[in-house]
Amino acid sequence: MKILILGGIKEAANLASKLVNEGHDVTSSLAGRTKEPKPLEGKIRIGGFGGAEGLATYLKENQIDLLIDCTHPFAKQISTNAVAASKLANVKLEIHTRQPWQKHENDNWIEVQNLEKARDAIPKQACVLLALGRQYIDLFKAREDVFYLVRMVDQPEQKLPLPEYKLLIGKPSSNWHEEKAVLEKNNITHIICRNSGGTGAYAKIEAARNLKIPVIIVSQ
Repeated sequence: MKILILGGIKEAANLASKLVNEGHDVTSSLAGRTKEPKPLEGKIRIGGFGGAEGLATYLKENQIDLLIDCTHPFAKQISTNAVAASKLANVKLEIHTRQPWQKHENDNWIEVQNLEKARDAIPKQACVLLALGRQYIDLFKAREDVFYLVRMVDQPEQKLPLPEYKLLIGKPSSNWHEEKAVLEKNNITHIICRNSGGTGAYAKIEAARNLKIPVIIVSQ
């Protein structure tokens, strides 16, 4: 089969490897936010499609037999487009979207609906681990009373628009002890992240639980 995976998460990479090994012609579609994504089995396509109609056109022109949505819980627009495109192109759709994290009884979560409310929930003089993508950082420049530790996969091309910050380049550790060490070393008082689910970035949640650090967690 010719298969298009809407991916970008660990589970999608594992699925691509499995399907390629089974003999399928697999293309993984990535948003392109990481400069050097990890190698994937099969083909890779970078960038958007131009909405549901653009995705449907791609499915038709490339004679895709199966569309798989294997994105994180926040990729709501592409998931919506996938449903519409599969109908427009008459291509079967399988949904393997990642489930969000569930709150542990010892977690100190401040659950908010969006990033604006996350920004407003930060106490004055807080030292915050900002575990978000580059495209969301501008929103937090209004909080001049906050120090940010910003974790990014790639080195930014220019200075971030934040009043006070420190950069931490690299992916989060999957070992909560290592994440705990980062939080302690930088005197982190709060974490801001989205409830992206999965295991890859969960260690910071476990570390925060151990240190009793509040996590301002965004549901949308």
